[in-house]
Amino acid sequence: MHVAALLGAIAGTSVGAGWGGWAILVGAIAGGAVLAVAEAVARSRQKPDEIPPLWSRILASGAVAAPLGWALGALTGAGPLVVALAGGTVAGALGIRPQKVALGPAVGLAAGLVFWAAWPSAPAAVAAAAAVVAFRSLAALLFRDAQVELLAEAVPPERLPFVVPLAARTSYVGTGYVKELAGVLGGHYQPDAADVGIVASLDELAGPGFDPGGVDPLVREFYEHTTRFALDIVPHWRLWVRPGYLLYRGLVARPLGQASVPMNQREAQRGVRSRIDTISDAPGGVVSVRGWIRSFVDTDEPIYVGIYTTYRRDGHGYVSVGFPVPEGSFTATLAPTARPGGGLVLDSRGDQDQTGHYLTYVDSDSGELTTLAVHGFAERLDVWAEGGELRAEHAFALFGLPFLVLEYRIRRK
Repeated sequence: MHVAALLGAIAGTSVGAGWGGWAILVGAIAGGAVLAVAEAVARSRQKPDEIPPLWSRILASGAVAAPLGWALGALTGAGPLVVALAGGTVAGALGIRPQKVALGPAVGLAAGLVFWAAWPSAPAAVAAAAAVVAFRSLAALLFRDAQVELLAEAVPPERLPFVVPLAARTSYVGTGYVKELAGVLGGHYQPDAADVGIVASLDELAGPGFDPGGVDPLVREFYEHTTRFALDIVPHWRLWVRPGYLLYRGLVARPLGQASVPMNQREAQRGVRSRIDTISDAPGGVVSVRGWIRSFVDTDEPIYVGIYTTYRRDGHGYVSVGFPVPEGSFTATLAPTARPGGGLVLDSRGDQDQTGHYLTYVDSDSGELTTLAVHGFAERLDVWAEGGELRAEHAFALFGLPFLVLEYRIRRK
């Protein structure tokens, strides 16, 4: 509540800055009181494992926009039209969803034109806050499907079987992650294990919608003995996502050492090294962790570091792939279905409530999980045999818009 009051006071100060000392004082007191009361009401109505109600989040975003708008006006001398346009544009960009990115500038421009016509001397703080609140309110009406949802807060891993609860304990994941994890778990580490698969057996995935007995033997062999195969990859990026991905890769993926997909075929021609590092209870013992590590051949720069697990629930089998990040993981839980001709499909949009994508914070002391469901992300992996070799297509979509297909050619080493 103290943070909310402080935020409100800062917002009120920025609104009153253009009218002198008394206006600043009144604005600070009023803003602090409004945000403090709103925070108290929101918390009283907030249920366990829920994020604060939408109206309180919109109010808080307006409070954040006010001082930023004031700063933009003070530094550049921009009027309410420009400030409102900037506020809407930034708010839209933070929405990430392409539709929201396009909506933000439109709402900001509309709000700015209203100020330009009706109140041309409006303080920049008011223009910015109004544009952001208008955008968030309209976006909430147009996009009712929640793209991110708080599933659980500080719960034991058993509550969330679809989450891989393995985090990175350093700021860089990299190809040495499984070795570092073995030191934490105390198991036997085997680098580049021979004749190991990303799953122990496809039979673990059997269920009402999937019969492993119908899978082509070569497809089964790939999943159960992945290290027998080499992979060539060709990425197909949609044009609309390329600028954002280049920014993400430079600022996030490469410094993180995780999820750095080739941008084009020329990069992919550097070659992909595929290996599985394992952790077991003893040399030659039961494998408890399977880390499939893909990196560029020439530099060993990581492309993906994924921990592959299977589990069963209510008669269904699932594959969960955890991608470790500092103090957390991003998990994809996929349901299996048969593909015509003996192929296998793993899809995050299954009918069961287990499938999907989950961003999780892992408490390093207690091991408890705080997890968000990322409904806006989807993927589908198709693997099939063709002419004595394997083919695969790994398709990704964001907010319902396809943005990447990874085409694999898989052959025996």
